[in-house]
Amino acid sequence: MPYRLTDLNQMTQAEFVAALGEIFEQTPAIAAQAWSARPFASRDHLHTHLVAIVKALSPAQQLALIRAHPDLGRKAQIAAASAQEQAGAGLDHLTAAEYEQFQTLNQAYRDRFGFPFLIAVKEHDKHSILAAFRASLENSLEPERDRALTEIYKIARFRLEAIVSESPPSR
Repeated sequence: MPYRLTDLNQMTQAEFVAALGEIFEQTPAIAAQAWSARPFASRDHLHTHLVAIVKALSPAQQLALIRAHPDLGRKAQIAAASAQEQAGAGLDHLTAAEYEQFQTLNQAYRDRFGFPFLIAVKEHDKHSILAAFRASLENSLEPERDRALTEIYKIARFRLEAIVSESPPSR
């Protein structure tokens, strides 16, 4: 459901969290914390504030946020926003060989870093995702953790753009 920024600025905390709680995968506490900073002047202002909240989290809390994301190409039940994003990149129509590649890379990545590979799939197709996956496996832990958080910020921006309009209320 799309929301106008002006409406978000007037919502109760519960309404605000219901509207924006899944901007960061399975982590509605970020939206709950952002509510107290209203009013937001723009969608960018809202995004900047949400990102600042994530950056202020402890390393353990940031890791929990990273781990809340699903593996790419996974056929199991995942959040609606993730399913839609992955479908947009063609990950819902993988061949058997492609599916096996994703599963092998998912496991190798989790074994190496302890969290799922993250990428803002809206900017990619399955081929560029696979290339990025392989390149990321060459990284060390800290740069890869930072890259994952940067991808989470992009995903949050795309999700905000999909559900928050800056237009004033219709009269």
